[in-house]
Amino acid sequence: MDLFQLETFLAVAEERSFSRAAARLHRTQPAVSQAISKLEGELGEVLFERSSRDGTLTDAGEVLREYAQKLLNLRREATGALGELRELHRGRLNLAANEYTSLYLLPILDEFRRQNPRIKVSVQRTLASRIPDEVLMHSVDLGVLSFRPDDAQVKSMVVYRDDLAFVVNPQHPLARAGEVSIRQLGTQNFIAHSIASPQRQKVIQIFTRHKTPLRMGVELPSLEAIKRFVEMGNGVALVPGLTLQRELESGTLVRVKIRDLQIERKLRLVYRRQASLSHAALAFLKVVETYAEAHGDPYCFHTERSS
Repeated sequence: MDLFQLETFLAVAEERSFSRAAARLHRTQPAVSQAISKLEGELGEVLFERSSRDGTLTDAGEVLREYAQKLLNLRREATGALGELRELHRGRLNLAANEYTSLYLLPILDEFRRQNPRIKVSVQRTLASRIPDEVLMHSVDLGVLSFRPDDAQVKSMVVYRDDLAFVVNPQHPLARAGEVSIRQLGTQNFIAHSIASPQRQKVIQIFTRHKTPLRMGVELPSLEAIKRFVEMGNGVALVPGLTLQRELESGTLVRVKIRDLQIERKLRLVYRRQASLSHAALAFLKVVETYAEAHGDPYCFHTERSS
């Protein structure tokens, strides 16, 4: 039993004539009769009174009519729902990011929601190391990372260029220095993130090359906590530049350049290389691209080549 057979059955029942049903369906009358005969054979029931010439339904036909109409209505609803997805009148966009990379998403999501107000957006806070796995498991459509994933099944797109910033309290002795050397920082107490990262390892290596100790006396669980603690006059910190706009504008933190320590951080959108993206995800990528074209550096939109 297929939907064409049910559609033919309903046409005969509604037109009360095989010939009129054939004309409505743009089929020959023998083709309509054959479809009904096949349907009756599969069900093991007679659907039309053979003694009647006006397409009168049997009891079995009356029962089937109700279910056939429901099934065809469901097909119509499904087709309409898929059309709405294509036109972005409904749907869902699932993203994965951590505390830092979610800040990149805010202006992009603001623009995306303006263009697609009916798409539901969910950003899951996820450890950066887990994001490629979440993408491959289809738990999310896209992820945001500050490092290039190793897995060849994951495609990455560079969308933002950031750097590591050295910040101090406005009353700190180095606040008016403008620029310092790594050697000058050997006695400073650095407030660090409690989760180690590839960037921390790079900083440690640079300090080691300059024969300067990197003292991390306090570790805190979030970038916001680190910044607040430095604002209170407790040590200094290295944090992503993307996270500092509010503090630098208000003057609660001061950024000081470190000679010989320029670490660029590229933010990437990552997604499954071989999978088809949802209409909502494709629309999101388009917003990312047009936003980068309109605003320029540090926003960008460059696909990274496979390793």
